[in-house]
Amino acid sequence: MMTPSLSAARRDALASRLPVSLRLSLALALVAAPIASTAQPQGLSQPSITADPASIAVPEDKPYVGTILLRVDASDPDRGIFKIRQTIPVSSSGGTVTLLYPQWLPGKHAPRGAIADIAGFQASLGGKRLTWTRQPTNVYAFDVDVPADAKAIDIEFMFLSPTRSSEGRVVATPAMMNLQWEQLSFYPAGYFTRQIPVQLDVTLPAGWTGVAAIDGLKVSGNRYSYGVTSYESLVDSPMFAGRFFRKWDLGQNVALNVVADEEQYLAATPDHIARHAALVAESIALFGSRPFDRYEFLLALTEELGGIGLEHHRSSENSRPQDYFTRWDNNESQRGLLPHEFVHSWNGKYRRPAKLWTPDFRTPMQGNLLWVYEGQTSFWDLVLAARSGMQSKSMVLAEWASQAAYFDAQPGRAWRSVEDTTLDPVMAARKQRSFASMTRAEDYYNEGSLMWLSADMLIRTQSKNKKSLDDFAKIFFAARDGDYGQSTYDIADVVAALQAVHPYDWDSFLRDQMQKSGLPAPLSGFALAGYQLAWHDTPNIYDRDRMISARNADLTHSLGLVVDRHAMVSSVLWNGPAFRADMVNGTKILAVDGMAYSRERLENAVRKAADGKTPIRLMVERGGRFRDVSIPYHGGLRWPHLEKITPGPDWFDRLFAARRPI
Repeated sequence: MMTPSLSAARRDALASRLPVSLRLSLALALVAAPIASTAQPQGLSQPSITADPASIAVPEDKPYVGTILLRVDASDPDRGIFKIRQTIPVSSSGGTVTLLYPQWLPGKHAPRGAIADIAGFQASLGGKRLTWTRQPTNVYAFDVDVPADAKAIDIEFMFLSPTRSSEGRVVATPAMMNLQWEQLSFYPAGYFTRQIPVQLDVTLPAGWTGVAAIDGLKVSGNRYSYGVTSYESLVDSPMFAGRFFRKWDLGQNVALNVVADEEQYLAATPDHIARHAALVAESIALFGSRPFDRYEFLLALTEELGGIGLEHHRSSENSRPQDYFTRWDNNESQRGLLPHEFVHSWNGKYRRPAKLWTPDFRTPMQGNLLWVYEGQTSFWDLVLAARSGMQSKSMVLAEWASQAAYFDAQPGRAWRSVEDTTLDPVMAARKQRSFASMTRAEDYYNEGSLMWLSADMLIRTQSKNKKSLDDFAKIFFAARDGDYGQSTYDIADVVAALQAVHPYDWDSFLRDQMQKSGLPAPLSGFALAGYQLAWHDTPNIYDRDRMISARNADLTHSLGLVVDRHAMVSSVLWNGPAFRADMVNGTKILAVDGMAYSRERLENAVRKAADGKTPIRLMVERGGRFRDVSIPYHGGLRWPHLEKITPGPDWFDRLFAARRPI
């Protein structure tokens, strides 16, 4: 606020009437004023703020004026070009109609809309082109000038999908495709998306089969026409389609739909399918209800389509290696994805943090409770994998051991809380970091899992196994069968449900573990279960399988680095031995003790150095510069394991005991 100038005498007279403390404040302000006025030298050009004329209507919960027709031509998978036409009803009053391309996407927890990949946008009325303008302050918003007598307008555009991973996620190959309708459509601003009706028509390549959890399907040749649904449900119901396809009934209105690069990879055995069916049965036994009328697992077995694991209410998008079935016994560590995405139908889609629910795909999401949404799902996916036989007890414990060891050694926890990492999807979009152990990443998944394990074991031990987190799941995620709407919650609701299961100071428990920095990793669940973290010179089965699959060497807990299949350092532990030797990501290890690099030679060098005398000698290259590195590390090879240390019943056996009727 501007203050008129005062004469010195008048100012002194007014000041004399003020209390001493206020006189001091006034004096300081008057002293500071001349300094502030000279911050910008006089005579320089000085722009002022101008109002942005662009605007977007706030979404209202009211019916839209008609049904949008969405036609997608997906018959060109070789080039990954999708041609789209939409007929969009409009108000007869005409004027500017704002069309939005989806930006903030559920499940991605961030503004990841693929707006940069659309091309050839045109708007028309009766074949005559209409003028359109993109809003410069929101590149996802297109303003179309519509005549007063218009009842509907047509738009058309192409989605030019990435053809290699350096351009983005590949969604179309000569054998399969992943159709995500938010990439292939616009919607009108000013409405809740659940109030916008859409009718979808898709043309697939000849001979392909497609699956999407949308009702009213009619197939004519390679044309798939669906009944009317809401735009919200449309975006939540993607399609997998492919040349090589098989479908299995898993019971309880749940199906496993699989596309593969080649037909041979569809060779699932009855035992494989029985374990997936057991996963369905165990999940429903856990939660006690089904927040869906039907559910479609969409699974791609591929080395060509971009990897994905994404939840939806009545389906999920999943990809695994080609040999998921054909080398089943070698892929146990890969089997946790489907349990994770299935749990999300209850946790994340039906029960959803209030700040992650939005009325449209333009409103920003707030993910502060992702440690419930993703963290507890990461707990249940391991538990249900063990209960159903998708994974063994040994594999689950090995994965928890790997997570626990990493967080226990993570320096970034000194400054950053788990809840703060829920902002990472917006901040970083999963980009690679130079020192991820110091910056932290999306740790709410796995550290959240460990925290929920601690909560479960606390309830079990204090109630003498009469109660557990299973009871919380039945209370908190309770749904009417077939209700695939949303029920929102906040942290007070989580605390109340836990309190109803077992009286405890849950508010402090959750806030300390998730909202505070500088605390140890949440490993109390292991101790309560009678286990401890131990170190061996051989990897646990989870780390072993991960290294075989990635063809890398994970020596995080010895040398403090990970070396990829190309002998390139891909991760360096902050303040670990490699860090202290000035090694960073992107460093290539050329030789170990004078011999060409191999994982075996590097591990042998670490073993030899355990004598306390021999350093680990490397020749490395980075950016065309070569140097010799000597690392004085003598601790030997170290990988984490969980070991039982107390006699008596095994609490993990109780946690992993099957609940389904057998």
